[in-house]
Amino acid sequence: MLENNPLLLPFDSPFEVAPFSSIRLEHYKPAIEKLIESSLLEIDKIAASVDAPTYDNTIVALDRSGKQLSQVAEVFFNLNSAETSEEMQALASDLSPILTDFSNAIMQNAILFDRVKTVYTATDQSLLDAEDSMLLEKTYKGFIRSGANLSDEDKKKYAEISKELAQLQLKFGENVLAETNAYEMIIEDEKDLAGLPEGTKEGAAATAEAKGHKGKWMFTLQAPSFVPFMEYADNRALREKMFRAYMSKAFKGDKFDNQENVKKIVALRQEKVALLGYESYSDYVLEERMAESADKVEAFLNDLLTKATPKAKAEVEAVKAFAKGQGFEGELERWDWSYYSQKLKNEKFQINDEMLRPYFKLDNAVKGIFDVANKLYGLTFKHNPEIPVYHPDVKAYEVLNEKGEHVSVFFEDYFPREGKRGGAWMTSYKSQYKDGIDHRPIVSIVCNFTPATGDKPSLLTYNEVETLFHEFGHALHGMLADSKYSSLSGTSVYWDFVELPSQILENWLQEKECLDLFAKHYETGEPIPEDYIQKIKDSSNFNEGYQTMRQLSFGLMDMAWHSLKADEIQVDDVRAFEQKAMAQTELFGAIEGACMSTQFSHIFQGGYAAGYYSYKWAEVLDADAFSVFKEKGIFNKEVATSFKENILSRGGSEHPMELYKRFRGQEPTVDALLERSGLK
Repeated sequence: MLENNPLLLPFDSPFEVAPFSSIRLEHYKPAIEKLIESSLLEIDKIAASVDAPTYDNTIVALDRSGKQLSQVAEVFFNLNSAETSEEMQALASDLSPILTDFSNAIMQNAILFDRVKTVYTATDQSLLDAEDSMLLEKTYKGFIRSGANLSDEDKKKYAEISKELAQLQLKFGENVLAETNAYEMIIEDEKDLAGLPEGTKEGAAATAEAKGHKGKWMFTLQAPSFVPFMEYADNRALREKMFRAYMSKAFKGDKFDNQENVKKIVALRQEKVALLGYESYSDYVLEERMAESADKVEAFLNDLLTKATPKAKAEVEAVKAFAKGQGFEGELERWDWSYYSQKLKNEKFQINDEMLRPYFKLDNAVKGIFDVANKLYGLTFKHNPEIPVYHPDVKAYEVLNEKGEHVSVFFEDYFPREGKRGGAWMTSYKSQYKDGIDHRPIVSIVCNFTPATGDKPSLLTYNEVETLFHEFGHALHGMLADSKYSSLSGTSVYWDFVELPSQILENWLQEKECLDLFAKHYETGEPIPEDYIQKIKDSSNFNEGYQTMRQLSFGLMDMAWHSLKADEIQVDDVRAFEQKAMAQTELFGAIEGACMSTQFSHIFQGGYAAGYYSYKWAEVLDADAFSVFKEKGIFNKEVATSFKENILSRGGSEHPMELYKRFRGQEPTVDALLERSGLK
């Protein structure tokens, strides 16, 4: 399988994009095994060098090693998230421990570590530039934090735990995807569709027909189906059914149940870092974050909790009173919240998603975000059908700067399908770095937006457009990278800094100057009315207290799981633990059979463990940073250039607070966030 394996040959497609159509599942394992072999030879050459260890022959050489392996692994695991199958998931379970062994073989190589340590202790870092100094610091600490100082016995234990964790995290995600794909609510009586927008009904009919239920309507747990159903369906019993299905994912005691996976992941993470001398996983993680410690994170979350609680409780009472006025009797439950909140919002501000959808045609929104990038950073996006893509839904663009020079390849992948996990994310197929040549990145955003139905194009909700701007902000962070080293490039930053470029871009969506670029009626071409824009602004803080409490509940639950110490790690009941952690944020009664932890992929599969707080942390940064744009103009070139040069292009080349202060002139304050959120 090595001969003519496309993963082992030079990628001769435009911009060295992977030749997706030529790659078959059976190519991955032999290619990765071969590339691991050649990468380890590179490592052995660095470790066994007879030359005295220097910054260049050790630290830089390490950063340069294994590039082809990294790119092939990125292709595989990106597709395992965006276009997977049972066979691919089985292969992921096979490859994951192999790659974990490879990583451990490097980080626990005693001879190699001796060279790294020698360079670290002998180098006068004041003679290095900021990026070189950061790479040296990160490389040395990376070895320490990966077990380089452990005894041989503990190194073996560390490696075993790492492998088991990698497989458990994969299994966790597979279970959530399987549960999401498995649920189908088929409606036969059109009366049960009362209250639902026409577009939602058309989508449900198309889904049903595609599944062999022509003449019926099918609703799923995918966001474009689930969210409007919860917001608009008059049938309360069906809303309850959908809500319970959504909140019980991977919590049914069957083969897709994640309770034991949660317990094992938490326990193994704690055991792993205990080998390194840390009391809890959060202590380990937060050492390399802006927040620095669990105490600071908890103080931050609790401060916001104190400020948000009165507002959130008042909002809940307002919705309850409104529902009662609408003839609702009994206790308002969670499956009623979106429905009556949406109605109250419409009554107060005369605005809802269905009014706005016609102005948010996906193609126009994409053009709009490209125009924003052009106005801010001088980028243009040229669709290039010659660039290979991995699915017919995906479009590829060449990104050019003002001089017409190549900046990046950009993939967009917007619609739900069974092989794609839920949610939205940005990822990279190739990182930017320089080794005499500026190797430009390949960046992708993956979403699950409302698809076209019948004769209607894809029309987005305001929240979906917000998601587009959010993920595109991450993409800009990757596309505009300008670092010497791939390990410091683009989004390779402290995790509680990574959301700044994404969240700040959401702010443009409330500005007329931005909306006028693309928000035009899909049939008439008329621009979005000014009063609609004002209503968007006026309603932006609607139920902000409630939404803040929801985010805080996830952050507090994340910290509770990952702050457990060795004598606390035995958790018998996942749901009871979760409820206790989130108790201060609860605004409704508990729902039997509902559990967030078993489907919380951000922290049990992705990279947000002991880091979910970073969404709120970054809101402080983005509100503070956007205040500069508001003051000087949202498309002010001077401000945009400063943000690009000090934040977007710099990646993790320096401590994020230094980068932020260079842009802002001072450390951020929470005032802008509190004012924007109406919590001040």
